[in-house]
Amino acid sequence: MSFIGSLDQGTSSTRFMIFDHEGKVVAQHQREHQQILSQPGWVEHDGAEIWARTQEVIVLALQKAGIKGEDLVAVGITNQRETALFWDISTGKPLGNAIVWQDTRTSEYLSSISTKDSTILRERTGLTVAPYFSASKLHWMLENRPAIHEAIEAGTARAGTIDSWLLWNLSGGVKEGVHCTDVTNASRTLLMNLDTLDWDSELLDIFKIPRSVLPEIKPSSGKFAMTDANGPFKACIPIAAILGDQQAAMVGQACFDKGQSKTTYGTGNFALLNTGTSKVKSKNGLLTTVLFKFENGPAHFALEGSVAVTGSAIQWLRDQLGVISEASEIESLASSVKDNGGVYFVPAFSGLFAPYWRSDARGVIVGLTRAATKAHLARATLEAICYQTKEILDAMSNDSGIALTEMRVDGGITSNALCMQMQSDILGFEIVRPQIQETTALGAAYAAGLAVGFWTLNEIRIQWQRSQTWHPSSTPEERNAGIDQWKKTVARSLDWVD
Repeated sequence: MSFIGSLDQGTSSTRFMIFDHEGKVVAQHQREHQQILSQPGWVEHDGAEIWARTQEVIVLALQKAGIKGEDLVAVGITNQRETALFWDISTGKPLGNAIVWQDTRTSEYLSSISTKDSTILRERTGLTVAPYFSASKLHWMLENRPAIHEAIEAGTARAGTIDSWLLWNLSGGVKEGVHCTDVTNASRTLLMNLDTLDWDSELLDIFKIPRSVLPEIKPSSGKFAMTDANGPFKACIPIAAILGDQQAAMVGQACFDKGQSKTTYGTGNFALLNTGTSKVKSKNGLLTTVLFKFENGPAHFALEGSVAVTGSAIQWLRDQLGVISEASEIESLASSVKDNGGVYFVPAFSGLFAPYWRSDARGVIVGLTRAATKAHLARATLEAICYQTKEILDAMSNDSGIALTEMRVDGGITSNALCMQMQSDILGFEIVRPQIQETTALGAAYAAGLAVGFWTLNEIRIQWQRSQTWHPSSTPEERNAGIDQWKKTVARSLDWVD
């Protein structure tokens, strides 16, 4: 038998998963890494630690599977997007910590960008001008880390998102590391032109980033490099796919066709809608992003909406308020009351993402009476997840003209049956959870398998099977009344920060 490996490098941990031809998990190993929070608004990762964890999880997953690296026909990489770092190819060491996608230190700098340049950035990249994306992080590092300038002058500086760092190390590092990225990660930097699928000189000039430090942009599925025989695999294996984590989840959910959508429920929520080969520019605060580009095919695009706080709102109830002692308890607590008792909660702890993009918003709880209990707050927290997701999907339908009739879901909160039923009731259409829920890692594996002929698109479509489906039980009147109250609550969360 032969297998596909998938390296899934996320915000809090790194894991390596091994899949068989049926798309089933053969073995996996996962390790967390440190979250470096040295100042308010700053979130950093140690690139060297991530590389060390990567080597550990590969070796241990192979041991668990009882196979060798040479038994893998290909490897795919999927990664936390927008997180960026510089490194020196003469030493193999990062030039300072990576700045994580959640980091907001560049907000003030971005506010100084001219209206003209902001318009150019939005039109060419499909993104909004926000600290979320990689360009301002790279700019900050260039401005504040002298060692980077020294390495640029020596010709040894390289920069990229985490996929590029891992690819460089896996393919030989200091000896012969390959410096590439894929179109999905490049499309999250504010530096790639969606029309050319290449770095845009004018955008690079805005952020003062030299093109020489950036990786070559390649399709998501196709041969990037061979693994170093002296590395963790102890074999030369094709690295045949790279995808940002949310795009990988779309591939893992077999959302290859225009009009298909999925939402990943994690610390935050990420909803994507496949718009085919059309680049749909949003008028409702969404992002236009590359969905995937398989080796010889055209690029496919997506509309994306991000919700900053969903699963982390449940963590807040647990860790800050002590309302629950385990995240899993929220379902039974919220089920103990028939409705939210008029309580609504907007968890805008660090502002609101799509479709508002309001950094001045902060969390609010409204509608409290003496009758309100922690159960009502628990229910309002789950509803907040669902209402935020609805606003994104409504914006997607308005922008694309596509009427959604189904949404595929994955991520931790999808195990909460009450929340998924609420989501179906609030949306008014079907919610579907697949049998194989490791969709991000599976998507990277699928893309690598496509590149080496291990799978066909049709085989992947057939492998995708439903595990559970939720159907709406609410009336249109109930849905409309709830969303009206939600919007009133959102209005009260705005303008809290000057």
